[in-house]
Amino acid sequence: MSVLLFGVSHRSAPVAVLEQLSTDESDQVKIVDRMLQSPLVSEAMVLSTCNRVEVYAVVDAFHGGLAVIGEVLAEHSGMAVGALTQYAYVRYSEAAVQHLFAVASGLDSAVVGEQQVLGQVRRAYALAESNRTVGRVLHELAQRALAVGKRVHSETAIDAAGASVVSVALGVAEDHLGGLAGKTAVVIGAGSMGALTVAHLTRAGIGRIHVLNRSHERAERLVDKIGAATVGADVGDLDQIAAALGAADVVVSCTGAVGPVVSLADVHHALADTDRGAATGPLVICDLGMPRDVDPAVAGLPGVVVVDMERVQREPSARAAAADTEAARRIVGTEVATYLTGQRMAEVTPTVTALRQRAAEVVEAEMMRLERRLPGLDSTHRDEVSRTVRRVVDKLLHAPTVRVKQLAGSPGGDSYAEALRELFELNPQVADALASAGELPTVPTEFEGGTETRSAD
Repeated sequence: MSVLLFGVSHRSAPVAVLEQLSTDESDQVKIVDRMLQSPLVSEAMVLSTCNRVEVYAVVDAFHGGLAVIGEVLAEHSGMAVGALTQYAYVRYSEAAVQHLFAVASGLDSAVVGEQQVLGQVRRAYALAESNRTVGRVLHELAQRALAVGKRVHSETAIDAAGASVVSVALGVAEDHLGGLAGKTAVVIGAGSMGALTVAHLTRAGIGRIHVLNRSHERAERLVDKIGAATVGADVGDLDQIAAALGAADVVVSCTGAVGPVVSLADVHHALADTDRGAATGPLVICDLGMPRDVDPAVAGLPGVVVVDMERVQREPSARAAAADTEAARRIVGTEVATYLTGQRMAEVTPTVTALRQRAAEVVEAEMMRLERRLPGLDSTHRDEVSRTVRRVVDKLLHAPTVRVKQLAGSPGGDSYAEALRELFELNPQVADALASAGELPTVPTEFEGGTETRSAD
């Protein structure tokens, strides 16, 4: 069985397609459950962020597994399978491993090097693990991807500038407004991405922040975190958006809602209540939600600048330095090779174990036959004969079993395990049972990295 990746991201599809595929946690559980109804899929997890929806699955057959995943995602999105596959990319086996490691390292993000995707990968795995949809293969792959992402961020300067989707978007807003100091901001959404926005605005010297959220209590907790900072802040509900926009210079919306929360009428109302001109600057609205939080028609209004995910991706600040990116790619390449070598060696271990188990059974059977033929054999001589036979068997098996593990680490190494099974007539089911006998390690409760499932990667 091998890992199959089916994905759609900002690199392969427009925002409109990503909106159709957008999922929340309940959607992800349903999607995976539907896939696992097929005997062709044995493990699965969904990684869904503002800029990607990716399914990682362990499949028995490439084409059959691909068909299952495509059909389930098409059903979820309401798109025809043919239309969906136009925007999709597929990776299999080693290529799927390489892709996940690159994603966890921030190399495939809209803002190259940002750390939030690391937390998103961790949560995607944790959700799948809590629903028991991952087994040994995806467990080991996800855990290794998290370790690789952490290594890239600690050993390179790929994230030295601290760039994120929020910082890039606010950088554009700052350019349009001539700075953020003393200005008024509205933050719609009090999740982790909203918290990151508040932190950036506070450091930029914003004068006042209005936090609007569906949960009033959560918005209050976010405002409380501002602490002793010299920023005036208050909270409100989503039905106060129109009123709040009237006093705003910059708006950042990141709710993860299924439809727009900022309507054309809201912005019209805000513009009508204010006298914006060259001195005050435009109303800058940063739409960082997926699906979009802001009605697309708002971008056509005079006096309004909309900074969406497509605009963020085009900004030079969204790209890490070439040298740091190359250093990160080298680490990912090394880690992919190490992981694949370890996997190949792990795959041959159950076969080697089955061979030694078979040898032990043969020795035991022959010793029982010897006892029947020589019933008077005393225990001392019996034990010596037994030890001698076992030493002979161990010496005969030592070289080939050590060598087959070494060879298993090379490309095509699984063929050596198959050769062992054929030569010694080993039952493949025994090897498979030994491979699945071990328990999975405990899932880590925390992992360094980003904190917002719905934030961009």
